[in-house]
Amino acid sequence: MSGDNSEIRRSQRVIPMRALIPNAVTILALCCGLTGVRAAFLGEWEKAVFAIVIAGVLDALDGRIARLLKGTSRFGAELDSLSDLTAFGVAPALIIYFWSLHVLPGIGWIIALTHAVTCALRLARFNAQLDVENQPHKKAGFLTGIPAPVGAGLMLSPMFVSFWLEPVLLDNLELRAAISATVLIVVSFFMISNLPTYSWGSARIRGQWRLVALLAVGLIGAALISAPWMTLSLICLAYASTLPFAIRSYRRVRQRAAAKQS
Repeated sequence: MSGDNSEIRRSQRVIPMRALIPNAVTILALCCGLTGVRAAFLGEWEKAVFAIVIAGVLDALDGRIARLLKGTSRFGAELDSLSDLTAFGVAPALIIYFWSLHVLPGIGWIIALTHAVTCALRLARFNAQLDVENQPHKKAGFLTGIPAPVGAGLMLSPMFVSFWLEPVLLDNLELRAAISATVLIVVSFFMISNLPTYSWGSARIRGQWRLVALLAVGLIGAALISAPWMTLSLICLAYASTLPFAIRSYRRVRQRAAAKQS
């Protein structure tokens, strides 16, 4: 009887609203990902990509909202991973398949599955390491591989470029499929790789650069509104260009740490 009473007490426990708000944001991100798939079914490609972009924004917010409201929980972490798999793994894979990879008989679907599977593997690795203290990349302020939302954005970058430079890629299905397949395979490799990448949460800005950073954020926001596809294309290019610098920076951090120990 005592066990039954404890179960009843747990089920009747009051959950504060601050714990539900970040989970609601996570659910919204998941719904945006599925909405992107629906738009792709209807051939509304720009709406499909916008849905994934909005899901990425919501994903960036839910964790910060949870920490701000002190509403972090293991349930929220698991829900976030499931949402990421749907919004940044399954949904982009379907969108890019319907947009371009379907012209590659048989292999096009396999390539699309590659992104979904590698996204699942990355998230599983992340969850498995939640309680692991010895994480060299994390201790040095780096991530391991490309995060799932960033991977989805990079994988969809051929669509960004196509919408921006419409006559260049839109009418050539074979070229579109070849570029999409190449980008997808490269991004999938970086998602599950052990290579260090920059963690923006660990980034620090010197005081004298604060106003410049705020100005840059404002200009990027304005550019996203006035020329979204050009801006997203350039953002993807800028992030991709940071990958070799991240590897070099991490190597330097490791060398300095080794020098201190010796």
